[in-house]
Formats: sequence, structure tokens, C-alpha cells
Amino acid sequence: MTMASPSAPDTTGADGSSSRISKVVVTGNPNAGKTTIFNRLTGLSQKVGNYPGVTVDRKEGRLRGVDRKVVLVDLPGTYSLAAYSPDEVAAIDVLLGQHAGGALPDLIVHVVDASNLERNLYLFSQLRELGRPMILALNMIDVARRRGLEIDASRLQRQLGVHVVVTHGQKGDGIAELRNSVVEHCTRSSSPGTPTTPLPASLTEAVNTFRDSLDDGERRRLGHELHFCEALRAVVDVNGHCERRVTAKLGDAIRTRIESARAKANSGLPLAMLETRTRYRWIDEHIEGCCEQKTREKIHLSERLDSVLTHHTWGFLIFAAVMLLLFQSIFTWAGPLMDLVDSAFSALGGWVGANLPEGVLRSLIVDGIVGGVGGVVIFLPQILILFLFIGLLEDCGYMARAAFLMDRVMSRCGLSGKSFIPMLSGFACAIPGVMAARVIEDRRDRLATILVTPLMTCSARLPVYAILIGTFIPDESILAGIVGLRAATLFGLYVLGIVTAVAMAWLFRKTLLRGKSTPFLLEMPSYKLPSLGTVLLRLLDRGKAFLTRAGTIILAISVIVWALAYFPRSSETVAEFTARRAPLEAALEATPPDDVDARARIATDIATIDQEQAGEHLRQSLFGRMGRTVEPAFEPLGWDWRISMAAIASFPAREVVVSTLGTIYNLSNEEDEESETLRERLRDARRDGTAERVFTVPVALSIMVFFALCCQCGATLAMIKRETRSWGWAGLTFGYMTALAYAAALVVYQVAIRFTG
Repeated sequence: MTMASPSAPDTTGADGSSSRISKVVVTGNPNAGKTTIFNRLTGLSQKVGNYPGVTVDRKEGRLRGVDRKVVLVDLPGTYSLAAYSPDEVAAIDVLLGQHAGGALPDLIVHVVDASNLERNLYLFSQLRELGRPMILALNMIDVARRRGLEIDASRLQRQLGVHVVVTHGQKGDGIAELRNSVVEHCTRSSSPGTPTTPLPASLTEAVNTFRDSLDDGERRRLGHELHFCEALRAVVDVNGHCERRVTAKLGDAIRTRIESARAKANSGLPLAMLETRTRYRWIDEHIEGCCEQKTREKIHLSERLDSVLTHHTWGFLIFAAVMLLLFQSIFTWAGPLMDLVDSAFSALGGWVGANLPEGVLRSLIVDGIVGGVGGVVIFLPQILILFLFIGLLEDCGYMARAAFLMDRVMSRCGLSGKSFIPMLSGFACAIPGVMAARVIEDRRDRLATILVTPLMTCSARLPVYAILIGTFIPDESILAGIVGLRAATLFGLYVLGIVTAVAMAWLFRKTLLRGKSTPFLLEMPSYKLPSLGTVLLRLLDRGKAFLTRAGTIILAISVIVWALAYFPRSSETVAEFTARRAPLEAALEATPPDDVDARARIATDIATIDQEQAGEHLRQSLFGRMGRTVEPAFEPLGWDWRISMAAIASFPAREVVVSTLGTIYNLSNEEDEESETLRERLRDARRDGTAERVFTVPVALSIMVFFALCCQCGATLAMIKRETRSWGWAGLTFGYMTALAYAAALVVYQVAIRFTG
């Protein structure tokens, strides 16, 4: 059955030249090998961005090995054009030419899994209705043959009426033929064929009636001619993307006509079910005689593996071992690389500092810019290791099994199994955890996961815990000497983050993100060896995305924090400390070089004065003033202005609080959690004008609980903004976590002082 459609543009210029850039989209179901085919066709000539309005990656690349300008777009994997999730929205918008600055594609390369042909052709039957030229890439033919399935590609091509190319993406078989076919289609001057649909006449007529009901004014407000495919999706997909978009542009009155079309097409079945049955009937008719089951294994390898890997006992044990390896790798293996990055930026800062005169410019470059960039880049090893594991697990087919296992646990707090991996990775760093949430299709689940992932106890909190636990928590044993009190305190902080995250996820799904949960439908792909090339390209994409997206914003934040800590610069303070240093510097100059001990003592005295000057400048800075301003608000937590200032200064990164405390107490800003000198200064610190100690056990517990629940991480907030495309969600994360942190720290301090007196 056919229907009217706007004429498609010619695929070449008027002169028939090949100077025009042809746009080719690559589509397919998840796990069909679509991205592997895309990578084979484009190589490294790729660029990654975002589709406007959604967080889905937009990957484009030039078709390599040809003279003609052909740009390939790798669409997100999707099972159908019924768009609900961001990836499906991005796919249908590109296919309809309705993304920003977009046009209809010149060609569609549809990649299908040959071992599951019937299901993969469901999307193909929908793509035909776009009326665009198509090539069918019959991929994973090796898997089909291992299962005893033989496919007659020539007959399939005749019966479907589309060019079919047999490919083996991982080995590269058929890629040259596919590339030549793409070029051939792009050089044709003939227009695409008329769109066709296998749907019942009643549904087609209802959809066309709905399209024809739009007047000229409504078409202008819509901004484009309503394509049959878009109208069909608006009628069939209740509250789907197309219906929401049409209603948003034309007003709620258009819903009456949509409902009228649904009633007119009603055949006693829900339209989605009617569409599904009709399409699969059409698929069965058109692949008849093309597929033959030569042999049949009693049990496929995937089924044998799944009997163990998805077992309610053995599956969880194996999953726990895999996650332990992932967890250990992010914590341990990234350590040397992170140290290397840290050393490189420290050396760069030292070199810049040695070659610039002391002053504002040197401080800006060394402390603001180099320090800010280094504070971001240091997370790159963790992110690359995380996505290396995720890429390998996804490509071999195990990730789907992990999500299946964890769904039973995560569903109790309103999330799905796919939320587990992002939340787990949050123990190393919330940034890769937020990025990993992209795998979650359901918008509410994805947002809930992003909002609670920063509650996981990341490695950046450990320096804060280490200095305070080691300084103020007694080195005693509990539970009959089995467990140390310090270890129990650290374990309790981890548990606090987990329990709070689960509770907040449940609360968000019941309130702000309330709505009917999307059924957790999961395809179990066949196990296969991962494609190293695909995984490495994915790592390159993720690493580049992290550096460009988080780096720019956190760099700006770091410069702002530097300015707050540097200004105002009192000339009187500078003159005072310069005068104190002058006799020591003169003495150092007069001391013979061979008197090493004397020179070392004088150098130490000069360094002490430098540290005192840095501490005085910090106390007089805008940060110091902010600390005094907010001190009354934090007094109920047991904090004085110096702790408040350190908490504010640590906003870009939690671990900064340790070096900030070192500066406040007139030590080097290089002090870390292992510094015994800093621990002594914290024990001996007194409140201004009194003999009362600044730090006690209740105060230390209050600080640790606050840092366990607050979102003192500018990079995480920047990444949340990037992933949600809204500062609103980032602001909500910061707001609710700060409120939680304050309330919990208040309760802990007030209870603790009752017990400790």
C-alpha cells in the first residue's frame, strides 16, 4: 500500500558532480554490530558531539578510501521508531531531518543481526516508510552460521527490494563491497522510491486524514510538512515523542484530532499491538524461503553460559567477582597513572613558577590555570579504565546479564538494573559514574541515577577521612577486638553514602520523578569476543568528551576560586613579612656554602615565614571573609570560621580541604593526609581568643558526615549539567545534598557532644 509523501531531494548536484557532501545514516538494533561497521567505514576520521536538546552522543565520520565527500552519521541503536528515550528521539529526528540544521538523509545503511533476522527487520519495515534509499548490511553472518542458519542474501534482496551486503564487522569482511555500494547510491541522480507501508488500510487512511487536517497556519507553526512516518508515530505511540512534539507546537487542541484518528483506526486492538502483528506478518512473508536451518545445536553456547552467569546464586558470585575486579582496577590500577599526571602538572607548575616573577600573573597561571586543569585531568585514568571495562563487558555481551541480575535489587528503590554500574563506579569518582548513566534508556531512571551517584563515597573523600580519622578517632578495637574503631568509622561512612543514595533514589522516583516505570525489557545478546578497535575508539571518544566538557567549566571554577583566595592582597601584610624575611635572607647570603646545617636552619625559618604569610593572606582574602560570614550558620555543627572557609574552598574538589587546612594553620599547601605536622596543628588548634579546641571528636565526625553527603565537587556538577543539559538538575543536586549534609552533620554533632560531654 502506498501513500503520498513530499518529494525527496536529488542526491547529487544539478551538474551531476561529486562535490556535494552526501549524508548517510547508519541505523540498527543494539548489539547488531552497527558501531563496528561505522568504525570500519570511517576509521579515525570521526568527531563526537551531542544531538541538540538531548544527551545522546552524535558521532559523525567521513567515508574513508573514496574521493567523494560522504559523511556517515552513527545513530543510537534502537529497536523501533516509537521514540520515548533520548536515543530513540535523536534517531527519529535525524531520520526525519528535524534536528537543528538538519536535512533528510541521502541514504540509510541499516545494519541487521543475521542470527536474529526477523526481529531486526521490524525496524527495517518502519524505515521503508521514510521513502529514502536504503542498503541492508547483513552483519554477524558468522554467528548465524554457527547456529546452523543459512541465509540466501540474493533472494532476500529480491524479496525485500533493497540492496543487501553480507558483512562480518569484526573481521572486516564485506566492508569494501558496502563502501562501494554507499558511493554508488550517493552518485545516483534518481530520486528515492515512494514510501510504502504494510499497515492496514484503516490505519493508513486515519493517519493520512490526520495529516490532511492541518491547515497552512498549523503547518507554519509546525515548521515543516508533517511526514507520514511522524504522523503515524503521533497516532500509534501514546504520549510518545512525536505526539508530544506536535502537541507542543500546535496546542492541546490537536490532541482531539489525534484521538479521532486513533478511534477511526481502531480495530478492537491497541494500535501498537495492531502495528506489531501486521509488521511481523509482513516480515514472515518477505523472508520466506530466504532462511534455512541446516543444523540445530541442542544447546547454544550462550544458553550454556547463561545457565551459570544468570543463576540466582552462581551468577551473583561471578558478578561480585567481576565488580570487585572493576572496583579494584579503578581504585588501584589508576593510582600510578594519576600520580604520573599529578607529577607532570606539578612539574609544569614548578617550571612556570620558576620562570615568572612573583605576583598575580604567576599565581593565576600556577595555582589557578595549571592547578585547575591538573585537578581535572588527574581523573582521566579512572575514567579510561572504567570505560575500558564497560566497553569490554558490553562488547562481549556480559553487561546485559549484569543488568538482569541487579534489576531484582535495584527495582526495590524504583531503579532498574542498568543503574547499578554507574552507581558502583561512583565509589571511584562520581564523574565517570554520571557519564556511565547514559546507558539507561528511561529518562526518569537515568535522572534519578545521576542525582544519587554523587552520594557514593568517591576516592576524593578519602583524604578528608584519613586525616580526621587518623587524628581524632582513637586507635581502639571493638566487637571483642575483631574490628578496629577507625576501620568501623570508615566503613560506616561508606554505608552512610549507600543507604542515603538508595533512600533518595526511592524518594525521587516517588515525588519529583514520579511516573509509571518503563518495563525492564532486556535483550540477551550472543556472547562474542570484544572488538578491540571498537573499544579503543570508544575510549578515545569518552576521554575527549570528558576533557572538553568537564575541563572547560571546572577550569573556570578553579580560576574563580583562586581569585577568591588571592584577593584582596594587603600591601601592609606583604611589607610586614618582607621585613621579617630580610635579615634571614641576608644571613643566608652571608653564610658560607659549606655550612650546610646553618643554611638549612635559616632556609627553614624563611619557609616558616612564607607559610605564615600564605596563611595570613588566606585569612584576609574573600574566602576568609566568607568563612567568617557563614560561621554563625555552621556553629551548630561545631565549626569555626576556619573550617567553614576550608569547606567553601574545597568546592572544586573535596580533597582540597586538606591542603587548605595546611595553609590556614601556617603550613605548606603541599600538606596531605599523611602529614603528622598537620595532625599536630589540628589537635592543638584553639578558637580565637579562647583555650577551647577547634577540633574534637564530635567536630571531626560532623565534618566527615558533612563531606560524606555534600556535593563539594565542581567537576561533578559540571558533568551533571552536561549530561542533563540543564543547570537546574546540577543545582538541585548541590542543593539537596548540601541540605542533607548539614542536617546529618548537625544531628551527629549534637548527639556526639551529649555522649562525650
